[in-house]
Amino acid sequence: MTKKWVYLFEEGRADMRMLLGGKGANLAEMTVIGLPVPPGFTITTEVCLEYQKTKRLAPEVVEQVDAALAALEQKTGKKFGDTRNPLLLSVRSGAPVSMPGMMDTVLNLGLNDETVQAMAELTNNERFAWDSYRRFIQMFGNVVLGIELHNFESILEAHKRRHGFTQDIELQAEHFKAIVPEYKAVVEKHTGKPFPTDPRAQLMAAINAVFESWDNPRAQVYRRINKIPDTLGTAVNVQVMAFGNMGDDCATGVCFTRNPNSGVDEFYGEYLPNAQGEDVVAGIRTPYPISHLKETMPEVYQQLYDLCELLESHYKDMQDIEFTVERGKLWMLQTRAGKRTPVAAIKIAVDLVKEGKISKEQAILRVDPEQVDKILHPAIDPSAKLDILAKGLAASPGAASGVCVFDPDRAVKMAGEGKKVILVRPETSPDDIHGMVVAQGILTSRGGMTSHAAIVSRGMGKPCVVGCEAIKVDLEAREFTVNGRVIREGDVISIDGASGNVIAGEVPVVDPELSPRVRRRGHRPLPHGAHVWPGRAQARADGDGPRDDSRRDHRRAARGPGEAREGAARGLLRDLQGDEPVPGDHPPAGSAAA
Repeated sequence: MTKKWVYLFEEGRADMRMLLGGKGANLAEMTVIGLPVPPGFTITTEVCLEYQKTKRLAPEVVEQVDAALAALEQKTGKKFGDTRNPLLLSVRSGAPVSMPGMMDTVLNLGLNDETVQAMAELTNNERFAWDSYRRFIQMFGNVVLGIELHNFESILEAHKRRHGFTQDIELQAEHFKAIVPEYKAVVEKHTGKPFPTDPRAQLMAAINAVFESWDNPRAQVYRRINKIPDTLGTAVNVQVMAFGNMGDDCATGVCFTRNPNSGVDEFYGEYLPNAQGEDVVAGIRTPYPISHLKETMPEVYQQLYDLCELLESHYKDMQDIEFTVERGKLWMLQTRAGKRTPVAAIKIAVDLVKEGKISKEQAILRVDPEQVDKILHPAIDPSAKLDILAKGLAASPGAASGVCVFDPDRAVKMAGEGKKVILVRPETSPDDIHGMVVAQGILTSRGGMTSHAAIVSRGMGKPCVVGCEAIKVDLEAREFTVNGRVIREGDVISIDGASGNVIAGEVPVVDPELSPRVRRRGHRPLPHGAHVWPGRAQARADGDGPRDDSRRDHRRAARGPGEAREGAARGLLRDLQGDEPVPGDHPPAGSAAA
């Protein structure tokens, strides 16, 4: 019997994560439980591991891809590459472990000079068709052909300046028609070949590129810092396109079932009207809060809210959900456990216990000792006089000071020289991951609370301010201007991820104020810590933290850095949970529970 390498969404399940990847397993689960998911199929992680050995797709894999593609054509009534009713696809990666923004995506695959005309006629919307085409050439050129994005973005910016525009959305069909041949010229200049026009060749090249991206430098960096094995591989998800850029009755967005910054039980997220999903994640435009959707598309908002509630109840955890609205119809594109700040992780875990969705033991296991370590980092001294330059969106809490640096490679170099750096970018992309890792904090002039910069910083526990539109970043000059002031590379700035403030110079910091219960718990060792956090607690108790962490822990009269952190974790849980004992905890001597 031939081995199965490709699964239609309806053939998968949530518990097939190791084979289908997290995204593929969740798309399958959402399909099976009846949510509105564009049809598609997943090429398994096993294919990725085989690809790493041979650097090609086996013939039987190609055969199964063709069969799955034929199934999509039958479901949609469209034909891939057809010049009258073309089927367009998205190609996305999806590893078994969430790696947000680390892997590569191609949208609008299947467009060429003929199919773009067909899409314009079918939709009676030339702007949409040509906007999608220029996006596809840029994504394919970057992801598949390895051409740096600035080669395309500089052309787009030049056209906007020429016509006096500031936003991409102001460009019309005639502008995109002029941009497309310039984009094609970029491809030919860098590859020596014309842009590929055969849709099937486009698809196979995109699938190969996703498998190649598993081993690209930024993915390797992300796996190393998050201790993700190289042997997992990534799946490839091929899905029928849902278009959020057809007009005013279309939108795309990202939402969370709870606030990923604070953990508060509130519907949280952002969206952009008349846009595609990458616009939100990349931070190209600063989006609207999800609450605004209630005013513009109330029925869609209510359906989205209800489906998000359903997904959290189904998965029993806070969910990060991507969606698109095409001509008033809601499509769910992804769900996954959402990245959250350390404070949010603790609150969400405790609240889920109170709501009866998980056990106390499960809650304890969802709070990593390293997250507690990040809670104990200093905050800006509230009594300090601050020279505030601007205010952006407070995307990830914490305070950080360092010299401005505008390039991730230079951030790595300067950090290697012992300097503390703040990475400043118009917006971040997966290519910036190595600079984000070494930076004390991240500042962007564009983007929102669900942008790449915000999500990745939140997952790393780094301070981040995004959407600070008052600052004008000039990457070539290595400087930004704000209210007539010029801040150059090497100048010291500070950011406050709790308030969104961007501050000139270094600011004084103080240790965070912890409650009496937390401080009391931090004074005692936890002899059974290894039972609570299997395989992790002992390493923390052995004192593997940096020296300054050790000094701070000793100021809290702890017997060791690991003990202080785990004691603080228990205290924080007790604070949120009230006086009920935390599993494995030992009450203070003399207490009523002793």
